Amino acid sequence: MLAKTIESIKVFYEEVRSELKKVTFPTKEETLGTTSVVLVLVSLATAYLWVIDVALSEIIAKILP
Repeated sequence: MLAKTIESIKVFYEEVRSELKKVTFPTKEETLGTTSVVLVLVSLATAYLWVIDVALSEIIAKILP
């Protein structure tokens, strides 16, 4: 039983190593580009939600004195 467990662990790590050789990592330019897109979209979403929050706060303030 112990030998079978050790063998399955070896096979697992061999498969992991094989799969990691297939992985492609993004270039520095791709990383900077996608990071820029994420930062711009997060900023736009933040501004949009802020405007909605202020508008709803004003509406509620007028309804509930």
